Amino acid sequence: MSQQLAAALLRYTNAQPGKSPYATAVDGLYTLRSDLPRPPAFRSARPAICLVAQGAKWASFGGAQLEYAAGQALVVGIETPTLGRVFEASPEKPCLVLILELDLAMMRAVAQAMTSPPVPAGDASRGVFVANFDGPLADCALRAVRLLDTPDAVGIVFPMIMREICYWLLSGPHGPEIARLAAADNPSHNLLRAMENLRARFAQPVRVEELAEVAQLSVSAFHRQFKALTGLPPLQYQKQLRLIEARRLLLSQATTVQAAAFEVGYESASQFSREYARMFGAPPKKDAINALALRDAA
Repeated sequence: MSQQLAAALLRYTNAQPGKSPYATAVDGLYTLRSDLPRPPAFRSARPAICLVAQGAKWASFGGAQLEYAAGQALVVGIETPTLGRVFEASPEKPCLVLILELDLAMMRAVAQAMTSPPVPAGDASRGVFVANFDGPLADCALRAVRLLDTPDAVGIVFPMIMREICYWLLSGPHGPEIARLAAADNPSHNLLRAMENLRARFAQPVRVEELAEVAQLSVSAFHRQFKALTGLPPLQYQKQLRLIEARRLLLSQATTVQAAAFEVGYESASQFSREYARMFGAPPKKDAINALALRDAA
């Protein structure tokens, strides 16, 4: 089935203008194509399922690296900073990836409608994992790509495909983990609310004690469960969000290094430059110049 999906994605991306990633007529559905291996890149991941039809990638979450290749999917159940890289791709066999953003409210509705819904996992395990996609799940992905040929049907058919994808994820081997992240009445929900609070205020000074109160946990329990879910301590999570946003601003060429630093919450431009270089491997200005040159050459 991954070969059929690869053929459909190849045909679709061949017809697209511009550069990958390609947004589609379907909100929350993206296609990625890379004809060559890419250097590692930081970004902020949203809840999504990333299916590799051809080639291979890896993604690092809080230092834990996950590889996923043709026939596998990376399932991300939380919004979190990540470092990712395409490491298997060529002009003859480009890396082809389909990204479907997950609607956790829809996931909850599907779980409630199931005769035997999965019991949410009770532990604070990592909110990302790699799973095989085959059978009905692969068929859903292929139908989603083929649906792009009939835009008039998207609004009616795509929501049904997404509900089906939710069902197969919930009824699969990782169903308890998906159910834990989607369940509003699960203890992890308060932790996710605290994460949302931190993301909304990432450019502001935030005290861990405030976040622990939102999560209804002691400070030590909050710190432990937050790191178990994201792989990062809360303030390191905030720092990575700040630096990823600053890099986005710099690559948009809409701001200076000092302005970007202040925009994301740094009071010291020199501290910003040090932490930026530590994360991205070069000072802000040099990194932006190199990244823009690579983007223009791609």
